[in-house]
Amino acid sequence: MKRIFLTLAVAAGVLVGCQENSKEEVLPTQQAIDMSDFYAHTESAESRGGSEQCQSMKVLNRQLNENPGLYKKMYDVEYATRKNIAAKGKPGGGGNGGGSTGGDVDVAPIEDGLGIINIPVYIHIVYPNANTISDAQVNSQMATLNSDFRDINTDQLPSGTTFANDATDAGFSFSVAGVFRHNDSRSSWGTNDAIKAAYPPITPSTHMNIWVCEIGGGILGYAQFPGGSPATDGIVLGGDFFGNTGGNYGLGRTATHEVGHYLNLRHIWGDGRCRQDDFVADTPVSGASNGGCPTYPNVDCKTPDMTMNYMDYTYDACMYMFTDGQRNRMRALFANGGARSSMLN
Repeated sequence: MKRIFLTLAVAAGVLVGCQENSKEEVLPTQQAIDMSDFYAHTESAESRGGSEQCQSMKVLNRQLNENPGLYKKMYDVEYATRKNIAAKGKPGGGGNGGGSTGGDVDVAPIEDGLGIINIPVYIHIVYPNANTISDAQVNSQMATLNSDFRDINTDQLPSGTTFANDATDAGFSFSVAGVFRHNDSRSSWGTNDAIKAAYPPITPSTHMNIWVCEIGGGILGYAQFPGGSPATDGIVLGGDFFGNTGGNYGLGRTATHEVGHYLNLRHIWGDGRCRQDDFVADTPVSGASNGGCPTYPNVDCKTPDMTMNYMDYTYDACMYMFTDGQRNRMRALFANGGARSSMLN
């Protein structure tokens, strides 16, 4: 009996020891992921007297209202994103006004173990005459995406800015998996995802879907953030802003901007005046979007705005950069447990 008692005591001690070791291994990691600044709903630009040429945040607000479980899904995506970034020892997640993950670290994309991430793209062209969008226009859009996400665009960079040398290679490439042309007499599609219901996305877990159509209302495009329904996953772009078409928004950078949302980037100003951040450590806090081609510095929230960032609203010719933190945030989606990791399989 005494021997049995001693055996049970030793076993209990081992069990307790294992539990305590487990706590020591798990809790510090969990405590290091600060989610106190997370938000999903945003203030609309219209409420500030502005315009919303990108409707991604407005669409997100609608989806959050329609689907009570979406907030939790987006919270989980954000948690996994910040955990992956922290595991790599990189900046770029969380923290109002500069993040909480330390200083700027320049790590080449291939060094994070993921290499250059290729995203295959299905393009759905929906117009009364679907040939309105030519193959040349499609190719010009793909060329812009590939140059912007590899930091090899040839636009002249503005001089005299503190951000001129901060542009980074995000390490993504894009390839056309298929182009589908649909002759449809509908004159405008709006932003309620009707076009996706009419022409559903194809294998959204492994492919990015882009719809090109007449959205209406002067809207350039909108994207769905990671965590949303697979039935509506993808990007919608107005045909006048798809590829090289000329004009202020005719260099294909609407797609660059919307792909940024698709890869979990918020607007550079955080859609919440000076009190709300974009979850990226190396982008300055800003209070509102910028349009046109601002002269540097355009100071807002006591710091110069990064108006040349792809996630602002400036003209296409005046955008040229993602930051290291934005790169790390996008690529974290493809690490183990990331919301878009299935695209690598």
